[in-house]
Amino acid sequence: MTQAGPFWIDSHCHVTASEFDEDREAVLSRASDAGVAVMLAIGAGYGIEDAERAAELAASDPRIFASAGVHPHDARLWSPEAADRVCACLERPRVVAVGECGLDYWYENSPREAQRRALADQLAIARERDLPVSIHVRDREADAYEELLDIWRGEGGGTLEGVLHCYTHSEAYARRALELGLLVSFSGILTFKQDRGLRDVAAALPLDRLLVETDAPLLAPQGFRGRRNEPAHVVEVGQVLARVQGLAPEAVAEVTSRNARRLFRLPEPGDPA
Repeated sequence: MTQAGPFWIDSHCHVTASEFDEDREAVLSRASDAGVAVMLAIGAGYGIEDAERAAELAASDPRIFASAGVHPHDARLWSPEAADRVCACLERPRVVAVGECGLDYWYENSPREAQRRALADQLAIARERDLPVSIHVRDREADAYEELLDIWRGEGGGTLEGVLHCYTHSEAYARRALELGLLVSFSGILTFKQDRGLRDVAAALPLDRLLVETDAPLLAPQGFRGRRNEPAHVVEVGQVLARVQGLAPEAVAEVTSRNARRLFRLPEPGDPA
């Protein structure tokens, strides 16, 4: 039986991943039972076709909204045809964001120039359609982070909105991103015993600019590490965020869900989807 509250939004999960093929409905039901009212199925990260799978799932399940994009790992596959496929998905009902797109210089599964081009093109698509963007950025050095903001400024023209998903960088960088219209989302990494100062960052940032996520099936929170992550575990992230912010979990659920609804322009509970 679904609990009365608080209600959470998992702002970034890959529930179309093959890891969920055997029990996807059970996974989504556990999320609902845990108080997760909405899940944003990210249509990127598992090939170009992932956008289509996410759009189809969102069309079939009222708990799901979707994004469509090409992950930086797959940026080498970006082409006019890939752009057309993403844009077709963005025309589908309940597809509410572009991404995740961005820069990943940690693994460099795609050449840096290909990543920059795919990111810039997808930001242009988001600007043309007045859609928010889910952003991935990771690097051992500062290059990807600085280039990300440079491209964001250049392509966004001061009008784009978006979120730095699975945030793990510094407070100073987060504040620069907030000034440029980006929000910050925390994942299960926030709960890890070795958080590398991330909880201090989360404590210092304004709650009205924060989201919570799982990035499922990756990054299961402390207590579930080594296992498949799933959207129900966003509650664990929210509880840690509440603790470091000195607030009740109910308050954090309310504010982060309101932030997600505003960013992704989701209907309020009870409104037609």
